Amino acid sequence: MAFCTGLIVANIYYCQPLVILVAKDFKIPESVAGRITYLTQIGYALGLFLLVPLGDMFERKKQILTISALAILALFVAAFSKTFFLLEIASVLIGACSIVPQLILPLAANLSSDENRGANIGVIMSGLLVGILASRAVSGTIGFWLGWRAVYFMAAGICALLIALMSKRFPQSYPSFKGGYQQLMSSMFSYIKTQPVLRETSIINFLAFAIISAFWTTMVLFLANPPFNFQTLQIGLFGIAGAAGALAAPLVGKLSDGNNPRKNLMIGFVLQIISIALFYFTKNHLYLFVIGIVLIDVGQQAIHVTNQTRIYTLIPEARNRLNTIFMSVSFIGASCGSALGLFLWDKGGWNLFCYGMTAIIILNILIYKFYGTKNLTLGNANTN
Repeated sequence: MAFCTGLIVANIYYCQPLVILVAKDFKIPESVAGRITYLTQIGYALGLFLLVPLGDMFERKKQILTISALAILALFVAAFSKTFFLLEIASVLIGACSIVPQLILPLAANLSSDENRGANIGVIMSGLLVGILASRAVSGTIGFWLGWRAVYFMAAGICALLIALMSKRFPQSYPSFKGGYQQLMSSMFSYIKTQPVLRETSIINFLAFAIISAFWTTMVLFLANPPFNFQTLQIGLFGIAGAAGALAAPLVGKLSDGNNPRKNLMIGFVLQIISIALFYFTKNHLYLFVIGIVLIDVGQQAIHVTNQTRIYTLIPEARNRLNTIFMSVSFIGASCGSALGLFLWDKGGWNLFCYGMTAIIILNILIYKFYGTKNLTLGNANTN
């Protein structure tokens, strides 16, 4: 599951190091080409909201295989795009069809005991995060040598192999929900009203995803311009530093199985602040930048794995729907973060970007403190 999750989620992030190449191919500004990064994330959010809840309604394995097949078609559309507009459409479709990891995670949660759920989610999240971060290095390298279209052809081939693997290895899983699609979707809104932990985790993740997505989008422009003037191949290799930070996910998962996992969130906020400070003072000192990449990704994992483990303890029979709300909000945050990062870069360069990210982290800490002082139920306060 960790292996498949990492390779499928990579579809969303292959495009980030390719922005410079796409801009040159279609003869458009780099900031315009950067749209494919947040359009892919918007598509992912749409897929999460419309498709992931079906995991509580239909057999999960069949749904996973069907959506993976649709992802292959979307990747081929991108590879054969003759206009940037068609690539934008394909980017939305790629995002919408890359939601399989969010079907695998609830499946894993259902198969896990209460004592090991957080640890198992951490293992799968480790695979997912390695996929996210290593995808940039792979994409940058292949794009440099073979062109950006070759990356999408490669991704389609990987998905085809994964379909064969998942059809053989994944167990069937039948949900207990017996209502219709309208009832399924309506129930999600009732959970938003009745579950304060779900609201807290979703809001915090919205801002955390905005920060990490803004960074990985904007850092491409930062490194492609003076004083570095790096090419796509060199920029993509920085994903390896982030992948190293993904090794912390299993540890965070184990810590999230404790009585008060909220404490892990503050660790994540502190690591994010330190990383932004290192980015601000990087200048031409790349070692500061690399350290910052590792820290910002470890901080992201501390926040995300903790929050995801918390929501899976709420209503076991509704895990897909809870995950839908949680991850839809997260990736809306990611798409907003990418757009904000490009905006800040255009208006004030790297320094303004760092100021903006610092402000978001401070806002997240205030939200964390606000929910910490609210009168949550004893069960939410102690176990979630």
